[in-house]
Amino acid sequence: MSTIESGRAAASFKRWGRRNPFVRYGLPMISLTVIGSVGLAHLLQGSKEIAKVKDDREWEIIETRKALSRTGPVGSYKPKKVSLEDELKAFQQKVDINDYEYKKIPKPNESK
Repeated sequence: MSTIESGRAAASFKRWGRRNPFVRYGLPMISLTVIGSVGLAHLLQGSKEIAKVKDDREWEIIETRKALSRTGPVGSYKPKKVSLEDELKAFQQKVDINDYEYKKIPKPNESK
């Protein structure tokens, strides 16, 4: 290919780029964005899988060493039955609603 032919090819390419600016500027920009996002998603997925495998292994080690469940040592978590009526009675015994004292709330512009 001679220099004249390569010059003609370059000129026709420039003309083509001037006529279609989307192909010259937009298409490369969009393709880089899409390829970059796909590549980053692929990399992040790999790191998430590795972290999940590590967490699973660590949990298995802890579970076998100390015989733990998700809530603590096996059989140690036994929630106490609580009724609202009992809690209300206990609170009423602690607090006397007839014994109160009026206190003046200072206004923001008022000095103490």
